[in-house]
Amino acid sequence: MAKRELDIQGIGMTSQRTRDRLVGRLRERGIKNEAVLAVMGKIPRHLFVDEALATRSYEDTALPIGHGQTISQPYIVARMTELLLAGDPPPNKVLEVGTGSGYQAAVLAALVKDVFTVERIEPLYRATRALLYDLGYRNIRTFLSDGSWGLEREAPFDAIIATAAPETIPPALLEQLAIGGRLVIPTGKQMQAQVLNVITRTGESSYETVAHEPVLFVPLVSDRQ
Repeated sequence: MAKRELDIQGIGMTSQRTRDRLVGRLRERGIKNEAVLAVMGKIPRHLFVDEALATRSYEDTALPIGHGQTISQPYIVARMTELLLAGDPPPNKVLEVGTGSGYQAAVLAALVKDVFTVERIEPLYRATRALLYDLGYRNIRTFLSDGSWGLEREAPFDAIIATAAPETIPPALLEQLAIGGRLVIPTGKQMQAQVLNVITRTGESSYETVAHEPVLFVPLVSDRQ
C-alpha cells in the first residue's frame, strides 16, 4: 500500500488530465456543486481500486472492490454528496453507512468537518482504514460495525449517507439524525427498481421524504438475526 500512496498524481489513464475529463463529464450530467467537482478532481480514485483496475478508475462507472462490493460510480458519489450538502446550514458531522473502498468518505472529508464511517466486512474495513490513514485523512473515523445499526454512541449526526440499499429504511438511521438533519439513502430490492431518497428530520418524530432519481446499489446487509 505504501507504494500506491506515492502515486497520488498518477500517470497516463490515472493522471490529473484524466481526472479533469471526469469532472467535465460530471458537470455535463448535471452536477452543479463546484466544491464537490473540485474535490473529485483532486482525489486519486485509482488508489481506491485494485491496481489491475487503475486504468479504468476515472471512467464514470462502478467497479468491483471484492467481497461482493463495489466502488460507486463517480456520478452517484457526486450526486449523493451534492444532495447531502444541500441542507441549511450545511453539515459538519456526517455518518457514512458502508465504508467500502473509502472513496466516498474521502470526498466527504474534504467538504465537512468530521466523517464517521462504518463497515461490516472486516477485510474491507482494515484495508480501507489503513489506506485512508496513509493518504493523510485525519478527520475520518472508521468503525467495524453493522451499518443498519448506525453509530448510536456518536449520534446525533447532521447528515447520514448510505452507500448500499436496504429494502426499507433502518429506524436506527432516522433516530440518529439531528433535528434538521438529512439522510441520503437508496432503497429498494436488489436487481429491481431502487430510488435515491433524501429524508429530512423535521421534528422529534416527524420526517419529510423527497424521492430523486432511480439508482442501482448493492444491498445493505444486516448482521442481525
